[in-house]
Amino acid sequence: MNQKCWVVLQYPLKSIKGSQRDEWLRDKVTEYLNLFLADAELGYVDGSEMGKTVSDPQQFVLNIFCVITDEQRGIALIKKVLREHRLDYTRIKLATMPFEGGGTYTLKYVSKKGVTDFSL
Repeated sequence: MNQKCWVVLQYPLKSIKGSQRDEWLRDKVTEYLNLFLADAELGYVDGSEMGKTVSDPQQFVLNIFCVITDEQRGIALIKKVLREHRLDYTRIKLATMPFEGGGTYTLKYVSKKGVTDFSL
């Protein structure tokens, strides 16, 4: 049986507050993921934030948090939606964490080769 988990979708930003385009991207990604995750009965978007990363205060990111009921299928669907709807698929990182009990996020997908680090 699959366990519920958190999936965070992360985009790099150029500034702490992001741009108008970053806000548009956040809204569109949230809209599309809520629609497709609900249709597939795989979960929902639970919120987002823009700001500095914990590991490097000079790096800025947009994090979109999802609650997913099946990690493998959920990640595959998220990647498919972003790619098919041209929502900056080539800039993303995806990481997961168990829903219950917390812990740390584990990097599951990176669009750029050679990247192995992840920080909220």
